[in-house]
Amino acid sequence: MRRLFGMPEEEKLVNYYSCSYWKGRVPRQGWLYLSVNHLCFYSFLLGKEVTLVVQWTEVTQLEKNATLVFPESVRVSTRHTEHFFSMFLNINDTFKLMEQLATIAMRQLLDNEAFAADRSLPKPCKTLRNVSALKRDLDARAKNERYRMAFRLTQDERLDGHTDCTLWTPFAKMHVVGQLFISNNYICFNSREEDLCQLIIPLREVSIVEKADSSSVLPCPVSISTKNKMNFLFANLKDRDFLVQRISDFLQRTPDSSWGDTSPLSLIGHSVRHSHGGGPSNSQFRSRGRHYHPGLPTASHGLLQLYHQDAPEDLGPKAMKEKMKEEAWNIHFSEFGRGVCMYRTSRTRDLVLNGIPERLRGELWLLFSGAQNEMATHPGYYGDLVEQAMGLCSLATEEIERDLHRSMPEHRAFQNETGIAALRRVLTAYAHRNPGIGYCQAMNIVTSVLLLYCPEEEAFWLLVALCERMLPDYYNTRVVGALVDQGVFEELTRAFLPLLYEHMQELGVISTISLSWFLTLFLSVMPFDSAVLLVDCFFYEGIKVTFQVALAVLHDNMDALLSCSDEGEAMTILGRYLDNVVNKQTVAPPIPHLHALLTSGDDPPPEIDIFELIKSSYEKFGSLRSDVIEQMRFKQRLKVIQSLEDTAKRSVVRAMMTESAFSIEELEELYCLFKSKHMTSCYWGSSSSAAERHDPSLPYLEQYRIDPAQFAQLFASLAPWVCGGHTSTLSARLFRLLDQNKDGLVNFKEFVTGLSGMYHGDMTEKLKLLYKLHLPPAVCPEEAESALEATHFFTEEEPQGTRINTVNYYVTAVFVLLSCTRCICFVKDYRYYLRMWAKEKEPKTETIKDLPRMNQEQFIDLCKTLYNMFSEEPLEQQLYHSIATVASLLLRIGEVGKKFNNNNGGRKGGSGETQVCRALADAQLEPAAPDEETKDDDASLSSYSVVSSGSLQSEDIGDDAVLIGGGGGQRRGSVLDVDWSITFEQVLASLLTEPPLVDYFEKKRDFQNKMAASKAQRAVERQTSSASDHELAQHST
Repeated sequence: MRRLFGMPEEEKLVNYYSCSYWKGRVPRQGWLYLSVNHLCFYSFLLGKEVTLVVQWTEVTQLEKNATLVFPESVRVSTRHTEHFFSMFLNINDTFKLMEQLATIAMRQLLDNEAFAADRSLPKPCKTLRNVSALKRDLDARAKNERYRMAFRLTQDERLDGHTDCTLWTPFAKMHVVGQLFISNNYICFNSREEDLCQLIIPLREVSIVEKADSSSVLPCPVSISTKNKMNFLFANLKDRDFLVQRISDFLQRTPDSSWGDTSPLSLIGHSVRHSHGGGPSNSQFRSRGRHYHPGLPTASHGLLQLYHQDAPEDLGPKAMKEKMKEEAWNIHFSEFGRGVCMYRTSRTRDLVLNGIPERLRGELWLLFSGAQNEMATHPGYYGDLVEQAMGLCSLATEEIERDLHRSMPEHRAFQNETGIAALRRVLTAYAHRNPGIGYCQAMNIVTSVLLLYCPEEEAFWLLVALCERMLPDYYNTRVVGALVDQGVFEELTRAFLPLLYEHMQELGVISTISLSWFLTLFLSVMPFDSAVLLVDCFFYEGIKVTFQVALAVLHDNMDALLSCSDEGEAMTILGRYLDNVVNKQTVAPPIPHLHALLTSGDDPPPEIDIFELIKSSYEKFGSLRSDVIEQMRFKQRLKVIQSLEDTAKRSVVRAMMTESAFSIEELEELYCLFKSKHMTSCYWGSSSSAAERHDPSLPYLEQYRIDPAQFAQLFASLAPWVCGGHTSTLSARLFRLLDQNKDGLVNFKEFVTGLSGMYHGDMTEKLKLLYKLHLPPAVCPEEAESALEATHFFTEEEPQGTRINTVNYYVTAVFVLLSCTRCICFVKDYRYYLRMWAKEKEPKTETIKDLPRMNQEQFIDLCKTLYNMFSEEPLEQQLYHSIATVASLLLRIGEVGKKFNNNNGGRKGGSGETQVCRALADAQLEPAAPDEETKDDDASLSSYSVVSSGSLQSEDIGDDAVLIGGGGGQRRGSVLDVDWSITFEQVLASLLTEPPLVDYFEKKRDFQNKMAASKAQRAVERQTSSASDHELAQHST
């Protein structure tokens, strides 16, 4: 791959496949190479070569389809082109791998997560032919992801293996066929028939694992017992001994276990025992800080329980219905078990759909979401987080404080400090745990509902499960996950309700309504008592139930929506419908819904029972499958993230239009090139440094940043000033000049500002930029020190002379200023000082008078830069002659200015500026001495000139005198005059006397050609690499 496409060593090939690439109507048979960052194709048939390279980050759509023209093909779409591949040996495996690689690229665009190989992946027992380590890694990742999603496990859980087996179900008195999954912390079972039985056994709960006696009815059984006296019997295991060995290995590595003196060999032989005692108590892990401690009411109870504990017992029909629900769950617990090891069957789902009782809601939310496992393995974590986070000030904490009193203000639990303080602690702790998300709007609404039914720590872990596993990427600055599911909902609407979809697309309603539905799980658009039942279903079924209910709402309002003529009317219909979804079985008094109060009319619509709505959603749309939703999510994720990238680009271009003279097209191309450099560093450079450079919380202009090495590459390919070997020095200086915050990185705004000055600035701006590149901070201290050491080495110590006393000069200036102000007699009122303060706050534009003076050493460096800049110009000789003349003139000006400054104290009459002007005029009109009228003296006119000092020499080329760099040996004995200096105005005025220099700096440079050459540079490098490798191969044969 590196030979064919010129890729560096860092680019790793995952796999390659034989296929055909359709170029026009002709298929080209060749090989498709899939690497971590690129999709590549190569074909060489009948003397014709076809090469294709596509970055995964540029892919906008990836589809597998079958048409008459392209049978069983894969379509890869980018912003500008489409590519079709077909005739695969196994198109499904190829497409799955392409999906994985595209997902990794989208994750890289979203949060800058570079791909890192899994070092803990075990080596295969036997060498696998044609399977790379990366392919094994990606296959393992895919299996782990499916495993974690199926059983709601944590992100660090890794599947060790799975095998077919049967599970004895005591509640049904039968063996259920399914698969057994083993990972480092869990034993899980899933029935082959959906919803028949699911089981999750944490290894921390296991006490005994033993091989039972085999029989013809029960071959190769294994019995697993837990600490709460539950027994599970698995049979029909193909390799029972190996399975027991793996479980015993994992049990030995399980934290907080005491194995006693039992040897591993005895564990394999018959049973594995896990200690019951020895574990630390919960009280040892509770935080005893002043912010969160066990004494807080919300540390052990949900807010609803705190407010209902003093209420008299209700014996009405609704309360009896609630007690019947509790009794039904108690019966279910006695048959199927209680806690994390409970058998989960279709009967469990039926009980959830009928509504979870208030007393059990927190416990079952924690169980079904998987949050209970995380809380059990991280004791004391929440309390520590609260102590670390409280008192810290950040953007997230400010937003949390702003939204605290907007979280369910209609509920009395959040009308006092108890509820508000608990909500503050949970949100602040999570923002401290996950700075990438921090805090997002709608998190406060969801968290406040969790706190009603759960203690603080449980609510925190439920929030973790929501944000990081069940609703991935929902709660971040760009709500990417919600936008992805919004696109999925549109696709589902088109599939199930095609007529309504066409009409609502014209109105633009779907994208407006669905975002609030998904972000808050209907809590913000539906009465609380009804919406909380949907939360029950969500924690058990996942996002599937949210899509079902949303489709059911549209279906129930189809006739009314089809008659709507605008978006507002459709929104009103749906809003009034959702406001009247009621829960007639609730025990608590109804909580008024703010949206319903604000939009209630004279003729309210009929009430809709929430249980009927849920039932209808399962009857009409229950065929939705979670794996289909995940496939649709992948497709939409590509569209959403690339759309966000396009939005960011447009925002950057609009912002830079007012700050640079580049056109829109040029800015877009520059942004793509700049971003490409950043992305290249992500997957070919140091991933940690690249991650530090990308901060999604920053404005779009500052999100992508590059380091000096990448800046040097862009400067060399785009800058109009070609300086040969001096280009790298000039690039480093420009980088330091643009890096205003001194963080060693340059963002896009700073980059364009520097480039715009070189291309579109007038002569003064270009000269000013060049002038500043030879002054601090562009000239770093290391450069100045090395130049000073060289000067001391090659020069003799000069006799001390009289130096200008700058302190006296400024003191005199101050006294003159004070004497002038005494003549102005008026009282400065407060408005004067306000005006002066306002002027100080305004950004000051830099003028040429603000630029510092340039000393002789810096001037010599400037002459060298100009000499290198002219080396490839058509009018090279004229420019050399002009710069020699200007350098000589400036050296005279600096010399006369030094003499004037040294004699400044003895002069009388006239201002200092007038005297300087007269001296400069005399210096320019003074005739040259007879001994200076030689052929070389056009470039060397004083003993303090650059040429005589040895830094530059004068050389004749034809009839012109030019300046060239002097050798080190010729500098011996030369002296740099530390009192010599010139100003920018003097440099500008001198250059204006030479028309070739004026024409050079006023000439408009062609940016489009530079950009085209930069784009082609990578392709040329690849072709050169490929050609050279091909030649080497031929020579070797």
